[in-house]
Amino acid sequence: MKILVSIKQVPDTTNIRINPETGTLVREGVPSIVNPYDVHALALASELKRRHGGHLTVITMGPPQAAEALREAVEYGADRVILLSDRKFAGADTLATSYTLAETIKYLAQEEPFDLFLFGKQAIDGDTAQVGPGVACRLGVPLITYAVKVEVFPEEKKIRVHRKTERGLEVLEAPLPVLVTCDREVAEPPFSPLSALIQAVKTEPEVFTASGPVSFVREKLGLKGSPTRVHRVFTPELKSPGERIFVSEVGLEEAVSRILNALSEKGVL
Repeated sequence: MKILVSIKQVPDTTNIRINPETGTLVREGVPSIVNPYDVHALALASELKRRHGGHLTVITMGPPQAAEALREAVEYGADRVILLSDRKFAGADTLATSYTLAETIKYLAQEEPFDLFLFGKQAIDGDTAQVGPGVACRLGVPLITYAVKVEVFPEEKKIRVHRKTERGLEVLEAPLPVLVTCDREVAEPPFSPLSALIQAVKTEPEVFTASGPVSFVREKLGLKGSPTRVHRVFTPELKSPGERIFVSEVGLEEAVSRILNALSEKGVL
C-alpha cells in the first residue's frame, strides 16, 4: 500500500500576538510545530503502514526550517520526506498551495500510483480547510473530509471512513485511490522508539524547488498565483459581559420586565 501525507509547519498559536499598530502577526520568538491535525494524519498513516505494509511518503511546503517537521514525520515511519522550498512558493494562498502540492504528487505518482492521500482537516494558522479538498479536485480522486475513523481494505481496493458532521456520524465507502482529511480522533500518535529518533535526526529531506524536478507553471505559484489577499488581521475587542438576571432572586415577572426593557433599549424590540 502506498500512502502520501501532506503536513504543514505552523506557528504555535497559543503564543501568537498581533502588532496593534501594523495589524500583522508577531512571529519573532514564536516556536513552530507540526500542525496538530496533520500529526493525527501521520499517526493514521503509521498505523495503516504497520497493519498493511507498504511505503509512506510525506511532503511539506515551507521555508528551509520546515525540514524539522519532516524529521518528525520520520519518527512516525516515513520512508521518503520531501520539502518544497523556494521563494517563488512564498505568499501562496490555498489555491496556489493546492496547485503546488497536486503537481508534486502527480510527479511522484509517475513512479508508482498512490493508494491513499492523507491531510489534516485544516491548519490552525489559517483554519480554511481548503487545501485538502483543492488537491483532491486537482488529482481527480474522491474526497472524504473530517474523518474520525478509517478502515482500509487493500484486497477490495476500497476504504471505509467514519466522518463527523453536524448531524452526527456518517459512514462512507469509496474506491482507492482517495483523499481523506483527518480530525484528531482518527488516530493517536504512537510512541517513537529510540532507533526512529536517531534516524530522524540524521535525515536530510529531498528538496524540490520551483525550478525542478516538477514542471510548474510559474504564474500559478506563490503570491503571483494567489487571488486571495489579506487586508487586515486584528484582535476582536472584548465586550463587557451582559447583565445576569436570576429568576430565583427577583421573581419571574421582574425578570421578564428587565429583559424586555433591556431589549427595548438596544433597539431589538
